Amino acid sequence: MLGCLLAADGTAQAAVSESVFLDEMPVVLSVSRLSQPINEAPAAVTVIDRDMIRASGFRDIPDLLRLVPGFSVAYTRDNTWAVGYHGLADAFSRRFQVLVDGRSIYSPHFGAVLWSDLPVAIEDIERIEVVRGPNAAMYGSNAFLAVINIITQSAAQAAGGLVSVQYGEQGMAGLLARYGGGDADRRWRVTLSTQDRDRFEDTGPDGSGNPVELRERTHTYFLSGRTDWQIDPRNDMSLQWGVSQGDWRGGRVGEASEPARRESGAAFVHLQFHRIPTPGREWRGQIYYTRNHYDADALGTIPGWPLPVRVDDHLVQTRLNLDIQSIQRLRDGLRAVWGVEWRRETVESPQNYFNQGTLDGELARLHGNLEWRVTNAWLVQGGAMVEHHYYTGTDISPRLAVNYTPLAGQTLRANISRAYRSPTFFEQDGNLVYTDTGNNAVNVVTIPAGSLLKPERLLSREVGYVGQFKPLGLEVNAKLFYDTLYDYLGSQKLNTAQCNEPGAKKCFQSVNGSSLNLRGWETELHWRPLPHLDVSAHYARVRIDYEAIVLDVTSTIIDDDLPDSAPRNTFGLLARYGWDAGWQASAGIYQTDSITWLSDGDKTTGYTRVDARLARRFKWQGYGAELALVAQSIGNTYSEFRQENLFGPKVYASLALDW
Repeated sequence: MLGCLLAADGTAQAAVSESVFLDEMPVVLSVSRLSQPINEAPAAVTVIDRDMIRASGFRDIPDLLRLVPGFSVAYTRDNTWAVGYHGLADAFSRRFQVLVDGRSIYSPHFGAVLWSDLPVAIEDIERIEVVRGPNAAMYGSNAFLAVINIITQSAAQAAGGLVSVQYGEQGMAGLLARYGGGDADRRWRVTLSTQDRDRFEDTGPDGSGNPVELRERTHTYFLSGRTDWQIDPRNDMSLQWGVSQGDWRGGRVGEASEPARRESGAAFVHLQFHRIPTPGREWRGQIYYTRNHYDADALGTIPGWPLPVRVDDHLVQTRLNLDIQSIQRLRDGLRAVWGVEWRRETVESPQNYFNQGTLDGELARLHGNLEWRVTNAWLVQGGAMVEHHYYTGTDISPRLAVNYTPLAGQTLRANISRAYRSPTFFEQDGNLVYTDTGNNAVNVVTIPAGSLLKPERLLSREVGYVGQFKPLGLEVNAKLFYDTLYDYLGSQKLNTAQCNEPGAKKCFQSVNGSSLNLRGWETELHWRPLPHLDVSAHYARVRIDYEAIVLDVTSTIIDDDLPDSAPRNTFGLLARYGWDAGWQASAGIYQTDSITWLSDGDKTTGYTRVDARLARRFKWQGYGAELALVAQSIGNTYSEFRQENLFGPKVYASLALDW
């Protein structure tokens, strides 16, 4: 909600003070909406800071999640990213709450996270906090498996000018220009970016070994800005805005039903305020509006059908959100945060919602969280979210966590929580119908769910450990988890009679399925054995137990491959070493077992990917400069999401100047 938070790095975040991030334990702001050392947070959380972002060499935000235990990442070729946490990975990332400075970015249409449309530059990101587990008690529906909070730099942090150019193999190119200025009371920055990508080999083999020629080159550009006002010592405001435009290629060559070109666009405006009326008490509020649109057109033919068939993938979706939050120190050792939120969402797509016009819905939320330091060793936190959703009515998501620190730097944590995910517009009312040029229904792909779907519900149990070993320069963050998901939202395949639509040979319909269990463990290590050497490593082991249910003799739920949607083992490592004269070298290793991507993905084999980066910072003509060379997937080609999506070795160089 609000600012969503403390975490929403506005001028207000400066009030948290930069020194807070230099404490012995990293401080996080997203888990409970209270600033806390990582060992006092009520759930497991990973912090990706600016140094890690730079050292990774990644230029796309979803790739950064490869640095987090339990995450699976792939580009789908259809201008979307598939991201999963502990499995359930599909092309839509429907079970995450993703925030940018407190602004929710998931799509009300598919529930997808619109990664490719984000008007956020890698260079503008200050840090990313990833809550590894459900957090519906603080963020409501969609904070189901994880919360990803992207915190951008304040205008003061981005003062001066920056120009960055990237160029590399296989169509990789980028240009960013940023400038920030102002005075002590008002700071501003503006960022302009243009990015080209062509991620996969031009031709790859499909599941049968046949060659498939791909179109997936993209060109995306955006303009964004931010202004921060310090009105007086107790009040400040922040205004952010952005627009983006994409010209994207997609589909397979020779497939008339897959549009060769898609245009996309996004715009947002986001206003936040922060007030500290008295010491120990503060208010935060925000209002934002977002709009996304897509257009993709094609004409195809069906044997025996007299007229051409249209693909008219036009989509417009909007969100208007208002929320307010209060944080209070009730007495020594007792803090509370509470807030309210209202949201209205709309979606309009003639092809995806046949003859339904514009769909809209409103939701309202009330949340609260209490932090009680019982003794120096014991910390108890409890909270809940009450949400009224336009499809599922009223739901309550509670959480209780206990942190025990018997020795300095050694903390055990236990928590239990409930979360839910309400159905999206498309899951409940989606009616994907292809028509011919005479507006006759030719093929019905999906029909509405009919009766109201139930929300997915998750019961999560977690035991965690956070340890710090100063003599070794080592930090450990580990957890055991056992989650049970009820009323899984999947699809069933219907026959012609059940579709009850003209032109339907078969169709699909969203339906609540049975329950499944997710269990396993994960750990991450941060090790600094030498002053100039940093090593971050993580490992996760996951198992999903699920049995597909038979709905009747003619209809079965199709997601019977859920147990394979989580790789059994994943591993990642990022090592950074810096030495004199501004040199830095880094290497990343990312390993995963085989995975079956849900929706229209394939089963892809496991792989080990090795990336490397060599960079030097220096002074040139009065400018600060950095020259870097990045090699990705060194010596290995592997499949992402679909078997024909071959990601092979590639190299790019970058040059940045700042003043």
